[in-house]
Amino acid sequence: MTVTAAPPAMRETGEPVVAAKHRNPVRFAVLIALLVLLLLMLAPLLVVALNAIKSPSEYASGGPLSLPGHLYWDGIVNFWNRVDFGQKLWNSFLTSLVVAVLGVVVSILNAYALGIGRVKGRIWFLVFFLVANLLPQEVLVYPLYYLSKQVGLYDNVISIMIIFTVIQSAFGTYLLTSVYAQFPTELLDAAAVDGAGRWRTLWRVVVPVSRPTLGVLFTFFFIWTWNEFFLPLVFLISNDNQTVPVALGVLQGDRLMDATTTSASALIGILPAMLFFVIFQRTLTRGITAGAIK
Repeated sequence: MTVTAAPPAMRETGEPVVAAKHRNPVRFAVLIALLVLLLLMLAPLLVVALNAIKSPSEYASGGPLSLPGHLYWDGIVNFWNRVDFGQKLWNSFLTSLVVAVLGVVVSILNAYALGIGRVKGRIWFLVFFLVANLLPQEVLVYPLYYLSKQVGLYDNVISIMIIFTVIQSAFGTYLLTSVYAQFPTELLDAAAVDGAGRWRTLWRVVVPVSRPTLGVLFTFFFIWTWNEFFLPLVFLISNDNQTVPVALGVLQGDRLMDATTTSASALIGILPAMLFFVIFQRTLTRGITAGAIK
């Protein structure tokens, strides 16, 4: 006996449903709108990259939107050597990495106590962390400046690491506490039956399960710290201690640079953060997806 496959679903007009779905004009319009939005977002970056490899004479004769006749790398090389960009790059990378790691660890410990441990007064702790996130950095400048002077950490990258670890972990604690408050109690009970203590339960059960969310926090903490300008500008006054955003702002304010060198500085200043985001983009996507389907 021969079994034949059922024909695809047909509309009254006789055309397949799938084909009609793919020709939906609404989906096509949404796709076009997203492409246009993507081009608008990438246009400034493309203009910066175009002018970074253009000579000053070509920029003066053709303007910012003209195509370069040849690749001109002197602007990037001159800027790199002028500001000792390698040192600034290392300062930013080290600071962002340390803050991201410590911020995630502190957030885990705080959220474990507040979300799963259910310590007394947890609501007031959460309100405190929420208020800490709402405070502008300008309010914190003078007391932090005074404290750093008293402990001898002024003009030291360690001071920036400590400050941003506290700031980022305040947000991480508030976010993770809401996640851990809904943590499956079955896993915690199973760990308790197996004889696991609180410390072992945290690192063997809670952290592995919440790894996607922790990956999102790590990515955000790194990029946020990399882009910070105001507090590093106040606390890092020595040339050897400055980060990338501070170096870009100070150089463009004190010394005259042509448009192509300025474009080169903007390009190489943003590329490391973009590269980090591309590398951890899958981690970010998995974290958001895991939170959506929980």
